[in-house]
Amino acid sequence: METARVFFGLAAPVVVSWERRWFTTRPGRSILFTVAYGTYAIAPYVDELKPWAALGVAFLLSLGAILLLRSHVTPSLGFSITTPLSMGAVTATKRLGAAAVGLAALAGLRIGWATASKLGTDLLLSDKLAVMSSSLLIAVFGGGTLAQAITAPVVKEIYNLPTGPNRDSAIALLDSGGRSIGLIERGLLFTFLAAGQPEAAALVLAAKALARAPVDHVNHASKYFLIGTLASVIASMAMSMAARTAVGLPVF
Repeated sequence: METARVFFGLAAPVVVSWERRWFTTRPGRSILFTVAYGTYAIAPYVDELKPWAALGVAFLLSLGAILLLRSHVTPSLGFSITTPLSMGAVTATKRLGAAAVGLAALAGLRIGWATASKLGTDLLLSDKLAVMSSSLLIAVFGGGTLAQAITAPVVKEIYNLPTGPNRDSAIALLDSGGRSIGLIERGLLFTFLAAGQPEAAALVLAAKALARAPVDHVNHASKYFLIGTLASVIASMAMSMAARTAVGLPVF
């Protein structure tokens, strides 16, 4: 639990700063949040050296990201001065940022090597993980092949429609990312079903139904999505049941 708290606790402010773009717009806030939240994360272990070293790694990583991503070193003063050496300064700053990120990576590897290597070995030798991950791949990509085969007649019908708005609308909906959505859908369905949470899987289907509601007026497109969804459900359910049985868990 100690390792998990420290790792996730130090990763969280870096991820938040990246998503909020504080590295480029609010570097001071990024550093402050990293140090403050990181101190909270390591609070139960302040008498040990490794958590403090890990906090230093998070600080270096944030500092390196700031130097790499910001176009200038200091905050704006309300006016700008252009000098012939400005490009050189930016290049040097980015090099310093890259060095800080590299140092953070090396230090983090050194600090967590023992734990990471043991975890990696355990995961590599885990039969349950191998079965689950392989079943996930089969459900996601094999289910895609199944969905493509089952929906092929509907796709053919759409392309054989008379030229007009209905045909154009249906084709546009087919090209609107249905395959990518199907991959995500099957991945989520398998994950929730394999974890024994069919209620969460039902929420995925409900969310997709709401997202696809505007296409109900396009008859062939709605048929295509309905058949594809059923194929995804069948593939995900079959593989989740097989995987749970293989690792000694109850089917439901």
